[in-house]
Amino acid sequence: MGLLVDGSWHDHWYSTKKTGGRFVRSTSKFRHRLGGKHFPFDGGRYHLYVASACPWAHRTLIYRTLQGLTDAIDISVVSPLMLSEGWAFDDAHPDRLYDETRLHQLYTRADAKYTGRVTVPLLWDTVSETAISNESSEIIRDFEAWGGRVLRPCAMTETIDEVNDWVYRDINNGVYKCGFATSQAAYDDAVTALFAALDRAEDILSRQAYLAGDVVSEADWRLLPTLLRFDTVYVTHFKCDHKRIIDYPNLWDYTRQLAQVPGILDTLDLAETRLHYFASHQTVNPHRIVSRGPDVDFTSPHARGPVVWA
Repeated sequence: MGLLVDGSWHDHWYSTKKTGGRFVRSTSKFRHRLGGKHFPFDGGRYHLYVASACPWAHRTLIYRTLQGLTDAIDISVVSPLMLSEGWAFDDAHPDRLYDETRLHQLYTRADAKYTGRVTVPLLWDTVSETAISNESSEIIRDFEAWGGRVLRPCAMTETIDEVNDWVYRDINNGVYKCGFATSQAAYDDAVTALFAALDRAEDILSRQAYLAGDVVSEADWRLLPTLLRFDTVYVTHFKCDHKRIIDYPNLWDYTRQLAQVPGILDTLDLAETRLHYFASHQTVNPHRIVSRGPDVDFTSPHARGPVVWA
């Protein structure tokens, strides 16, 4: 999440000056897909760059686990602090391919003329030594095609896409629209939409097992990273404090059910996540004080039973 403009890096990677105080997310640059003749499903060929804090990167880590690809796809994890030069590597978070010091060096390694946001996840091809994709929604579908566990059943795709649309707009990205708003009107609009969407999800889960139907699907795994960060980060840091997830009986049970799928909590590092948000967003938290935060136990019992797969 850095910004490269005319070769200069800026710590303010977003601007709301032209949008009435509203945060508007830009689109991804690299959009190649796995599975064809250029990028076949070859174990050991690809490398995934992620940040522990980033919910978009977390999607790909979740799918890497669910699809049994942890041995096939190696990872590098950037430092939780994203300061003047964007995502960086350090001794505890090395670039395991090239020993670079900044993620933007991978972007310009792939495209010497690249300018724009430098984001995670970034899926890299070690054979052609170039970036394949930095679009998480496409990376997870490629991982599904590779691993074979069905999370996007053909009969459910229309419903999944409909749910993804409002969940992304008002929840996944909605928390950012609350946190990065620079006008009261922009914040009021975003926070109203956010909690209307959470109320909608709570209502759906009171009537059926999962967001898109009776089996767990892509729609659920795309929502989970936001739910896992909500009470510990977004409530305080992004002013999403009207309710917590633990105040929603169905959403809280659902969050724990998904989190307790084997391997999922291994993809979550809340300490690095909290450090990133509170210490990196200096326009939101200029003194970079990391709050104490609540005690949230994702391993506590729930009443939903085992996950139902397609």
